[in-house]
Amino acid sequence: MRNTKSFQPPDKGSNSLWQVYKTVSFWKVMKCFIIITIGRYTPWLGFKNWLYRVFLHMEIGDKTAIALMVMLDTMFPEKIHIGDNSIIGYNTTILAHEYLIDEYRLGDVHIGSNVMIGANALILPGVTIGDYAKVGAGAVVTKDVPPHTFVAGNPAKELK
Repeated sequence: MRNTKSFQPPDKGSNSLWQVYKTVSFWKVMKCFIIITIGRYTPWLGFKNWLYRVFLHMEIGDKTAIALMVMLDTMFPEKIHIGDNSIIGYNTTILAHEYLIDEYRLGDVHIGSNVMIGANALILPGVTIGDYAKVGAGAVVTKDVPPHTFVAGNPAKELK
């Protein structure tokens, strides 16, 4: 199981996403959305990492490359931690939250050092990807990936 913490929405009359701004500030979401949108289109890796570190309070290691169009969690980006010298592939989505009908869940995402994540992968909240792991293109990572492991598929399964 993923390492997430479950919360009840403030009101029982509607789903948790309908109540999103009771759980996270509208202005925080707007700021994060603007910074992430700038980062998605910027080809300068150092500048992108600086934006994410300074304005979103993310932990991003040295020489980590976050490719074009990577979609980071717009509500809780500070819950994303990426080690040194890792590659996050084109159009990957990394989530730290999930809003469900009767609850919402938050979970830190830890991506180790020297990790390679292929294009169009989806990393769900509460997942840890160990050092030197590889995630295949289009994979949906629903559980922890041990170090030195290659996973692919939907849901991602160990291949090697």
